[in-house]
Amino acid sequence: MRRTVVVACLLVLSLSIYAQDEWVIKAGKPDPSKYYGITVANGMIGIVSAPEPFKVKDVVLAGAYDTYGRGRVSNFLRSFNLLNMTLDIDGKRVDANSVQQFTQELNMRSGAFRASIDMGDKASVEYTYYALRHLPFTVLMDVTVKAKKDLTMGGASVMEAPDALRDVENYYNEIDRPHVVISLLTSTAKSPTGKLTMCASNTFLFPEKHGEEPRVIHEMWDNNMHLMKFSRKLKAGETYRFSIAGSSITSAHHDDPLNEAERMTIFAKLEGRERLLQFHEKAWAELWKSDIEIDGDPESQKDVRSMLYHLYSFSREGTAMSPSPMGLSGLGYNGHVFWDTELWMYPALLVMQPKMAKSMMEYRYQRLEAAKRNAFSKGYRGAMFPWESAATGVEETPVWALSGPFEHHITGCVAIAAWNYYCVTQDTAWLRDRGWPILQATADFWASRVERNGPGRYDIKNVVAADEWAENVDNNAFTNAAARANLEFATKAAAILKIKADPDWMNVAKNIPILKFPDGVTREHATYNGEGIKQADVNLLSYPLKEVTDPKAIRADLEYYSKRVPDEGTPAMTQAVFTLLYARIGDGEAAYKWFRDSYIPNLLPPFRVIAETKGGTNPYFATGAGGIIQSVLMGFGGLEITEKGLKQGKQNLPAKWKSLKIRVRN
Repeated sequence: MRRTVVVACLLVLSLSIYAQDEWVIKAGKPDPSKYYGITVANGMIGIVSAPEPFKVKDVVLAGAYDTYGRGRVSNFLRSFNLLNMTLDIDGKRVDANSVQQFTQELNMRSGAFRASIDMGDKASVEYTYYALRHLPFTVLMDVTVKAKKDLTMGGASVMEAPDALRDVENYYNEIDRPHVVISLLTSTAKSPTGKLTMCASNTFLFPEKHGEEPRVIHEMWDNNMHLMKFSRKLKAGETYRFSIAGSSITSAHHDDPLNEAERMTIFAKLEGRERLLQFHEKAWAELWKSDIEIDGDPESQKDVRSMLYHLYSFSREGTAMSPSPMGLSGLGYNGHVFWDTELWMYPALLVMQPKMAKSMMEYRYQRLEAAKRNAFSKGYRGAMFPWESAATGVEETPVWALSGPFEHHITGCVAIAAWNYYCVTQDTAWLRDRGWPILQATADFWASRVERNGPGRYDIKNVVAADEWAENVDNNAFTNAAARANLEFATKAAAILKIKADPDWMNVAKNIPILKFPDGVTREHATYNGEGIKQADVNLLSYPLKEVTDPKAIRADLEYYSKRVPDEGTPAMTQAVFTLLYARIGDGEAAYKWFRDSYIPNLLPPFRVIAETKGGTNPYFATGAGGIIQSVLMGFGGLEITEKGLKQGKQNLPAKWKSLKIRVRN
């Protein structure tokens, strides 16, 4: 389906016109005590940088979960570390203590992490690694050594199993053909409970002609680690480059992961480095046809692009995957899927990359039956989506957290996301096949969830609010408004599809109360009396719910609740909502203040990665990035999701910004 998109500028220009510095985040010699890695990912496999040369901190695969000592629920698993390597120069290991200079940088335009090493009068070394965008389970590392004197270099690819894995088995195999020799370093293991089979394989890519390649030797160190290595003599002034290509996959992704890991690695080997990089860079160039350009504020430009880069990196079209609050940057929040996706990350991607947004909705659709069983177990009809979801769609919240049984607004968030997908794409076929089953089942849930206590008193009692410091309260503002929106959107979807809607849906919607204080300020819940709030709740009724639309009422709610957010301990997306709403009511300077406050205090060295809270240390907080991107698109940028598609409203820019251009590919 074609999309009608009216933005500040639709002219698509070549990426080559942009200054390189806008795309590169640089870091000097890493300080391990103040180092928070940055992630290279392709929506399926994430590689997190480390402060040591030739090391990566984590390799994380989307969709790979098991239960192991973290709250009796499914958790993300560390995968095999298939890009760790060693490099020796004249028998001496290249490490942080043996180098004179060591710098790292991320090129967001090409999804490449590069490190440069100066070894004085011996050599200069550079290595770059990629999570190949066009190959979901495959990574590539390039290593270049420039000799400053005659020397012998030795390179080794080290395959290491995380401690949590068990029954590790290591293999080495050489496939000898007349035109090529392929050396395969392969490992397989079971996840902690044995539920999954985890596999990884890699190989060297040498530049020499067949028959002239270095000899590869395999070494077994212990059950959890083995390596393959080679050596080569270099003359002074000679430059030598080799690569490592590898693949990682589990039985959650393929029925035969061991053989498939080796097949994918062989595929990468025979494609060759140049073709791998050609297709990878082409895929990233296609993604960056949807970009945000800020003129007049270079720091904000780079920070916003970094947020967009991470959202793109943590998502992938053509899947049924949905990102967790920390994306593929590690094991944060166990890799579970919350409202963080539908309310915070999803709307930004729906505008910029609707095919990625479609994957997120497919994730929920495929778990609709589990949501129906969840509703049934609590005595309700329809579908009740879990607060924390993982592989199967059952409730994955640890039992000590009351949000599992009671944070019901997630169901409304999923339904609203489904409706918004239709609104932006105008894809009626998708609405019928995917959107309608979600909207119908969630509307049935709310019709059974309310307690019918008379006109205007269809109460929703005993919930955890969107402001999670308010537990087991009645008539929470966001929960009630999300339920009303869900019921209204299901009714509208039925009309579009010429299906008879349940007339009770609108009856319920009209009678769900939104509570007010005597002065007209929206009351967060029935017993709320001005306490501090963890995160945005009432203000979400203005955006995205459009329940509160009068500018005076929006400002009154803003001024009341923005004063009740503590200086520390609240997630970044709260200030992003304040940013968006102040921009919408025309107060660009207040909006810019909250924009800066939403993430600057959360940045961590050396790559300005975002922590969840001010002073926090758990990056990368993709939820916050999604909220901040929304504040730029729908706040400063004036974009609006309407029933007829994406529309351009009035821009309200900070004085510092000369212009804001939102480029969206069709």
